[in-house]
Amino acid sequence: MSSRSNHLKLTALQKQMEAAAEAMDFEEATRLRDEIARLKGETSLGDVGQPPPGAMGLGSNAPVREPPKGWVKPKKPDFLKKS
Repeated sequence: MSSRSNHLKLTALQKQMEAAAEAMDFEEATRLRDEIARLKGETSLGDVGQPPPGAMGLGSNAPVREPPKGWVKPKKPDFLKKS
């Protein structure tokens, strides 16, 4: 695809996305945003956060979330102890 036709397609998709958002069709606006990002070679905003199901396991390169600073793991309750 030439640079000019790519620019024209991106401009048209941008206008469609804005019209969909104005019409409160947010699913369509999101789809168009992702298509624009794909054409630009960027990752979509939906790719940030949780890894896809099944991707977090042994040997995974997915980041591990850290607990907040100062957080202490609560003690396990002793169910055999009388209150």
